[in-house]
Amino acid sequence: MSTLRARHLVIDIPDRGDGTPLDLDIAPGEVWGVLGPNGAGKTTLLHTLAGLRPPRRGEVLLDDRPLSGLRRRTIARQIAVVFQERQDGFPATVLETALIGRHPFLSALQMETAEDVDLARRSLAEMELEGYEARAVSTLSGGERQRLAVATALAQQPRIWLADEPSNHLDLRHQVAVMRLLRDQAVRGCSVFLCLHDINLAARWCDRILLLYPDGAACWGDTGRMLVPSALEQLYGQKLIATQLDGAPVFVPSVADTRAAAAVPGAGNPSQPHDG
Repeated sequence: MSTLRARHLVIDIPDRGDGTPLDLDIAPGEVWGVLGPNGAGKTTLLHTLAGLRPPRRGEVLLDDRPLSGLRRRTIARQIAVVFQERQDGFPATVLETALIGRHPFLSALQMETAEDVDLARRSLAEMELEGYEARAVSTLSGGERQRLAVATALAQQPRIWLADEPSNHLDLRHQVAVMRLLRDQAVRGCSVFLCLHDINLAARWCDRILLLYPDGAACWGDTGRMLVPSALEQLYGQKLIATQLDGAPVFVPSVADTRAAAAVPGAGNPSQPHDG
């Protein structure tokens, strides 16, 4: 099993101080959720953990090897990234796109095998895209494209999932389907690290939570300890109403005046800046 680690990691966001260095162990079998307001650095953190942008300080380790010293193909055989937004680089069908997940395992001029095609087709079916194989990606809706991105990552058979807003553009049924798939991946021994806007998805599906504040402050720990109204109200500058449903906490924005809940960077944290 593979473990992704951040050691004294400071992500590089222009015109912002260092904030809290991150020491994270994203271990097999765990689902992490990253919460924070717009501009807190969730996407930058995910790209840094994937080795797509360098940190300001510290390092990312994959199985105790610095990510910066590994070839992209080596990283891609372990880590899959589901981006929040994607641009179509060239015309492609749904099946051709899903097969991109197999490219890290092919040599430069090697064609996909029948096993690769079968795996891509099964990944598409998992995301209810069976029968879409010949369609051009440009004809898909936003939600269908998002499910295709997840299917492409599934075809990659990663040990570590890094996903930026995986429920983006999805209707409620497909949100649940994607989150259940990611939970199942963790049960099978994968590590899953998700940037989320939806507190309730994080509460229901994540084992560990990382809270990122706009000034770079951060704290992390078990979900039950992190998702408390006082911390979340300070994080988002929004009054919340908390209740329970089906054994999980549910948070609903209050319509009351939110000015009293204006975010105070780093205030209201439910734990120390790091969780030992």
